[in-house]
Amino acid sequence: MSSTSSKKKRITNATVVEVDGSNAPSWKDLERIATDLKKKHDIPETIDLEAGPTSPKCLKRTFGKTDEEIRVHFYRDHAGWCPYCETVWLLLEEKRIPYTVEKINMRCYGDKPQSFLKNVPSGMLPVVVIDGVLMTESAVIQEALETKFSDVASYPAMLPPNESSEAQTLFRLERKLFSNWMQWLTGNWNDAASRATFCETLDEVDLRLSETVDSPYFLNSGFSLVDIKFAPFLERMAASLLYYKGLRIEGSKRWPHIDNWFANMSNRPTFRMIRSDYFTHVHDLPPQLGGCVENNTQEQIDAMSAINGRDGKSWQLPLPPLNESSLEPLWEKENPERDRLEAAIQLLSNYENVSRFACRGASATPSKKRVSAPLSDPFATPNEDYVEAVDVALRTVAAMLLRTDNSDIPQGCENVLGTNASQVTKKNVSLSLEYLRDRVGVPRDMRMPAARQLRSHLNFAISHL
Repeated sequence: MSSTSSKKKRITNATVVEVDGSNAPSWKDLERIATDLKKKHDIPETIDLEAGPTSPKCLKRTFGKTDEEIRVHFYRDHAGWCPYCETVWLLLEEKRIPYTVEKINMRCYGDKPQSFLKNVPSGMLPVVVIDGVLMTESAVIQEALETKFSDVASYPAMLPPNESSEAQTLFRLERKLFSNWMQWLTGNWNDAASRATFCETLDEVDLRLSETVDSPYFLNSGFSLVDIKFAPFLERMAASLLYYKGLRIEGSKRWPHIDNWFANMSNRPTFRMIRSDYFTHVHDLPPQLGGCVENNTQEQIDAMSAINGRDGKSWQLPLPPLNESSLEPLWEKENPERDRLEAAIQLLSNYENVSRFACRGASATPSKKRVSAPLSDPFATPNEDYVEAVDVALRTVAAMLLRTDNSDIPQGCENVLGTNASQVTKKNVSLSLEYLRDRVGVPRDMRMPAARQLRSHLNFAISHL
């Protein structure tokens, strides 16, 4: 288990010293600042979740069509962390097939509703209902969506018939790479041989990409179902093998055509909003796979520290620039002010619940029921004594995120809770902010650059309690 999920000693106090929140702007004042910044960055006040950009928050997608034209009901996991759900989600978005969404827990993150298990006894995801017919297994679902929505005037083809044979070869290569990845990631025997086998197969993937001279994708005709099948697993391989084995894939320049593929995929409006980040993946994968094994090389130890934000740089202000050479590459131009705004908007949209959620970190009452994912604690109860103090701290964090002076380090943030707050209060607020920091999920809550800003600003507030 990583240091991130280790248990921390919690200090409780029945009577909390009143904190001074006079230096923290009100949520209404912060909302006004955010509204002005939205105009500056051409962000609409209201996002069209039905026909607008891809969003993890969407529960219905019409793409401008009528409700009567919705033929697909899609069951996926709550957080957007299931790779097989991701393939279906990405296909629906790329083909712009109208659909509705129902979110179901993965087993390692909580119980599944009986209404779902009645129809799907295995509980496995993803599931779709197309024209009233229930289907499971992502490959079966993909084929059905491509077949039943084949009018290219309305729904672009994701598997051109003239490249079907090449696609089948690439599907087999993807499964070979997946098998090599699983064997190395979850095993602790003969690390060097497993690494060599995986890298040889990744060399083959890079070679196949180099052969598509008319496209940065796997097929010469352009983006296709092949890319959709590779996408969830290549992003998870890049995160997990760096964290657990010390192998850098994305941005390493060893596999230049894979880098080019990542760059083009990450700039597609769909994948950009669906993709997760390294921190989220390295903690959501072990519960799904039954564990991942560290090889304890220096490269692995350093990568784990950086991805967990424990290296004194990755989640600390001032943040280093984020670009294609970063340990976790960003394949678009960084815009720190807009990224901070995205993080602030998410805080502002649900601040009361976020404050109470964070106070789980200060709770002295153990959960009555645990799930297998260490950072998932759906049955935890917050310590209500500290909600007011955490609210003050989060208003300060939001104000820092909304600054427009382009300073690397926010000014005037000393004594976040005022001068009268007790050490016990400060300690419990610190535990609450740490709890929140380690549970910022991508893409569920926000994109990677925004999550990085929020985590680092929470750390900054912690250091000034």
